[in-house]
Amino acid sequence: MQKTINSTEFRKMIMVGARLLENNRSKVDALNVFPVPDGDTGTNMSLTMQSAVKELSACQSNSFMEICDCVSKGALKGARGNSGVILSQILRGICSVLRECGKEFDTRTFSKAMEAGTKVAYGAVSVPKEGTILTVIRMMSEHSGKAASKKKNFEDFFAGVIAEGDKALAMTPELLPVLKKAGVVDSGGVGLMTIFRGFLAALTGEDVGVEIQTQAAEDKPENDFGDNSDIINLDLGEIQFAYCTEFFIINLKKSTTLADIDRLRERLMNLGDSVICIGDLEMVKVHVHTNTPGVALTYALELGELDRPKIENMLEQNRQLRAKREAEKKEMGMLAICAGQGLADIFKDLFVDRIIEGGQTMNPSASDIATAAQKINAEHIFVFPNNKNIILAAEQAKALAENRTIHVIPTKNVPQGFAAALEFNPEASAEENKTNMIHAMDNVKAGQVTYAVRNTSMNGFSIKQGDIIGLDDKKILAKSSSTEETVMKLLAHMKEDSHQVITLYYGEDVKEEEAAALCEKIAEKYPDCDVDYHSGGQPVYYYIISLE
Repeated sequence: MQKTINSTEFRKMIMVGARLLENNRSKVDALNVFPVPDGDTGTNMSLTMQSAVKELSACQSNSFMEICDCVSKGALKGARGNSGVILSQILRGICSVLRECGKEFDTRTFSKAMEAGTKVAYGAVSVPKEGTILTVIRMMSEHSGKAASKKKNFEDFFAGVIAEGDKALAMTPELLPVLKKAGVVDSGGVGLMTIFRGFLAALTGEDVGVEIQTQAAEDKPENDFGDNSDIINLDLGEIQFAYCTEFFIINLKKSTTLADIDRLRERLMNLGDSVICIGDLEMVKVHVHTNTPGVALTYALELGELDRPKIENMLEQNRQLRAKREAEKKEMGMLAICAGQGLADIFKDLFVDRIIEGGQTMNPSASDIATAAQKINAEHIFVFPNNKNIILAAEQAKALAENRTIHVIPTKNVPQGFAAALEFNPEASAEENKTNMIHAMDNVKAGQVTYAVRNTSMNGFSIKQGDIIGLDDKKILAKSSSTEETVMKLLAHMKEDSHQVITLYYGEDVKEEEAAALCEKIAEKYPDCDVDYHSGGQPVYYYIISLE
């Protein structure tokens, strides 16, 4: 267990954090909707980290002071976009504390560093917005203070901080309506969490992939926005300020004061939004979204010389995203509802475009279904409810989806959903596919094995709480005190001479060896059938049984 971190290990943490973020850059890009849906948060944050790595790689010293100064300087020089600039300030605050360390630091010191990072980051933004990367670093920082007093080793400390960050990330859609509308969490927060996971990986020795090519970082294509399928089909509002304007002010005039920098920030706020104006009398970094970038540059020239100005047309970025999405649009897509990672993976293997988590104990709303359908880049969407209680909501979703035609295939269980998905033919018309999918449902019978939650009498059975019961989509057909016995009794009721295949999908409370042993017993009982099993991972139901 590692209780302290030296300068060499801290250097490695920055390197691995940057590497993991670069590996996941396109995934972070794909979440980007705030402040504008331009799909570049992951790219901006990664380039910021890579600039820090480049500066760090040139540092020959192992002193905390010089290493931290290189990280701060490199991150500021390479900071791009809102997210990149805020990240640079988080690193700047962290490094302001760590640079004072002697040979090593402990969890208490790193907690103080995180507090400083939070304070500096909030101070850098003219109008701090909750539901963003700021919320995530704040909640992580607040937790770190409590964790440091109890967790002296960094593995446990970082694990707890990351868990708190994930919790904060899950809250961001509730704090920022545009995220909730898009059905995503804050992209900057995801980027920050990726970096912290890299910090932990550096300490545990986990391999996070290839090294970063820092020399080529500036040459990467800037129009590689990743897959923004989750956001660009949604009406997220018009972009108010068209030009993302960034530059440095260097060689500041001798007459320039810190108050002048503050006044520049106030003047920029009158020109647009997303204003960040940070630095000192040696160098100032400016970022602003505005419709008059020339005016912003003119203001800056009053303080000193301009360096590396960059003006990006966010309207055009957004058009490119939409054009890319339109070019990739297909005629038909599929949407399935199920509970259990194993079942979801099988649907994905059957080329189902999107999965909604839900089932008997968690029914998604019509709005949930319509929103998920909206994110599939296709004109016709086939929806598999896979539960009789969800079919009506799926039908109601038809009226909520925009520019999509929803076709509800009334699957009452997951095996019917699998059968319907298998019938999909991209060469056939939507109507032909719908007809074939509905007919495919008739070839499948399904049963479920679960437990009774209360005493009752039903379908001729006297059932006690805890009994293992087997049912089809209509009624209880079997019960016993054991899962295996109930499965065998259920099959005896359900199996017909025409059935040739029996498949078990075992739930989260069943071990694979138990499912394998049960399959052997079924195969002995029904030698005329092919018997197989798969991990479904579903809650509540020990087994979902398919007969075809």
